[in-house]
Amino acid sequence: MGGCEEAVVTAPKRAPQKLKTTRYEDDVHAWAQEQVHFLQAGAWARLDVEHLADEIADVGRSERHALTGALCVILLHLLKWDHQPARRTRSWVTSIRTQRSIVAERLKDSPSLKPQIAVLVARAYHRARIEAAGETGLDEAAFPSACPYDFTTLMTRPIPWPPSDGETGFRRS
Repeated sequence: MGGCEEAVVTAPKRAPQKLKTTRYEDDVHAWAQEQVHFLQAGAWARLDVEHLADEIADVGRSERHALTGALCVILLHLLKWDHQPARRTRSWVTSIRTQRSIVAERLKDSPSLKPQIAVLVARAYHRARIEAAGETGLDEAAFPSACPYDFTTLMTRPIPWPPSDGETGFRRS
């Protein structure tokens, strides 16, 4: 044999390792990463189907809650805007505009929530009315018991800032 042949090196055979899986109850983050790996690898028998189903259902609930929360903030500030015009501030306008953007983004990302919007607005209004009473010092009865705004109004009603000349009662903070 000449001196240029390559030596073939083989790795020693190891006993197959049993992969340890993380229990959902012990570390949700590690569990989730493992479940992603199992899904991507097609390791269907290794999936924790019960907890995966719960987590997927939670994603849907989380999207609804986030949308309802953004609607609640819009409603809260519209109620304060309408019931305390002398206390209007730029921060209310900014909050309304920001939350409108969040609502639009959520509906774009999850269009299946659009048919639920009336129910979500009603749910958000219930909370916004309670919060508005607490923040304004007005009695809860000062606010309509049912939401006075439809979804289109929530999303498009002009909230002028700064106020036009001749308007009074605005604070510029």
